[in-house]
Amino acid sequence: MSATLASSPPTAVITGGEGDLAKSIGAELRDAGFEVLAPGRSELDVTDAVSVKTFFASLKQIDLLVNNAGAFRDGTLLKMEEEAFDHVVDVNLKGAFLVSQAAVKFMSKQRHGHIVNVGSYSALSGPAGQANYAAAKAGLIGLTQSLAKEYGGRNLRVNCVLPGFLETKMTRHLLADEAWRESLLQAHALGRLNTPEDAARFIAFLHSMPNVSGQVFQLDSRIRRWA
Repeated sequence: MSATLASSPPTAVITGGEGDLAKSIGAELRDAGFEVLAPGRSELDVTDAVSVKTFFASLKQIDLLVNNAGAFRDGTLLKMEEEAFDHVVDVNLKGAFLVSQAAVKFMSKQRHGHIVNVGSYSALSGPAGQANYAAAKAGLIGLTQSLAKEYGGRNLRVNCVLPGFLETKMTRHLLADEAWRESLLQAHALGRLNTPEDAARFIAFLHSMPNVSGQVFQLDSRIRRWA
């Protein structure tokens, strides 16, 4: 690592920077000494290759990328419009690909870097009504593992974190349904949800573990079969 990079604070980029989880991650990383860039869609549209290229052209280094930008448009298969399928896949999967591609160019030259992809339990459970979202998040796990293998030799790490169903501004309307909320809580062995703050603490901790890559971490208490 060059003397300039060694003397600079580490830089983290968090996509989807206007969301509650992104704000919690940003606060945690700032406390850990990071310079944090958390652009919203107006600054970084992860689905637009030109927007991605323009944003990364302004950077001098990147030590941690958190692919947090996400979207969902639930619906059963026969009622799901093609545009809804494309949008969800473009944001959750293609967006992570485009941003990771830009970040890896920096990280490969630096010979260090870490990408954390924010996944979803839906990738493992494939819930009804989320064919687009579950497929995109399952693809994100595959992307995580492939990139970890491709760039491990350059000292790049790639991991995927499944934070669990978080109570955020994006999900509060769902949790307002008491019957649905109770059903969700019953699916958790501990009977409670994870929080954005706890997910953020885990991501910061994961970054401090230099020998962990290509892994998928589920952060709630839903229990699933091994295979």
